This record gives sequence, structure tokens and C-alpha cells, in this order.
Amino acid sequence: MSNNKQTKKLSVYDMCLIGIFTAIICVLGWISIPMPYGVPMTLQTFAIPFAGVIIGAKRGTIATLIYVLFGAIGIPVFAGFTGGFGIIAGPTGGFIISFPLLALAAGLGADTGKKLWLALGLIIGAVINYIVGMIVFSAVTSSGLGGAFYACVLPFIPTAIIKIVLVAVLGLSVKNILIRGRLLA
Repeated sequence: MSNNKQTKKLSVYDMCLIGIFTAIICVLGWISIPMPYGVPMTLQTFAIPFAGVIIGAKRGTIATLIYVLFGAIGIPVFAGFTGGFGIIAGPTGGFIISFPLLALAAGLGADTGKKLWLALGLIIGAVINYIVGMIVFSAVTSSGLGGAFYACVLPFIPTAIIKIVLVAVLGLSVKNILIRGRLLA
């Protein structure tokens, strides 16, 4: 019996890009600034959509899933050189579990080739990340959604805007350079 469906497998090239961007996310994830209420400001939320923009929705999401799995099994790839399932089950776990959706939204926006869709993808990804993060923070800390908003979202809005702009500008620039150099297909 023959399967008429074409399955798209990951090539060695795809796996290399995924590995490189998983490593980039890991390294940038270590860079964090402690903030009040226990939610640090990290470069994870820069690296993850950056991966989606440069290597696309599918590969960027896979790189992010691997990053989350590395952290879940205890490899210290999360903010502050932490790892383990306890981090994912903790107050900031909602942000981590929604990272693949952030990469997916950014990648889908970038994959259209249109700047408006890229901007919307980046904004939607950030909003999903904040909503899931707030819900989990609220549930784990019993703080209510208002308290979660003030602890997890409000202080980070200015830097989120800066990161979105930087990801859009730098992501497209790096992607174009890699395409011109024939390093990215």
C-alpha cells in the first residue's frame, strides 16, 4: 500500500540550522536582569522570535521546542543558569511553555515576506507569551490576574516594544544577508 501524502522530512541542513538557533536561544537565555516579583527580564524573548524570523516558522518552532525540552530535563538553559521541570511548573513556567508559540507566530509572520504580517506575528507572539505567562503566574502564586499583570507584563512593555522592533529590523537584515550569501535557503 502506497502513501500518496508527501511527508516533508527535515534535511541535514534543517537540522544544522535548528541546532545553531537552539544554541543561540540557550546562550541568550542566560542573559537576564532580575526584576521585582521574581520575573526576570531576559533575552529569551528576543532570541526566540529572532529564530522564527530567520529560519522560519517550522524550524524556529522546533529549535524553541528543543530549548524548552533541554530546560525541562534539567540542562541549565533558562534564565539565571537554571533548568528542570520545577522551573516550568513554577511562577515563570507559563512564559517558557508558550515560547514555541512565540517562535511560531514570528516565523509565520516572517514567512509571508510582508512587513505588516511580520509585525503582527511578532505582536501576536508577544501577547500570547504574556497571556500564558500571566495565567500560570496567577495560578501558581494565587495572585489574581491583576497582580500577575502588574508583576509580569506592565514592567516589561517598554522592553517588549524595543525587542519587537529589533527582531523585525535585525531579523530581516540577517536573513537577507544569509540569503544573499547562500547560507540560508
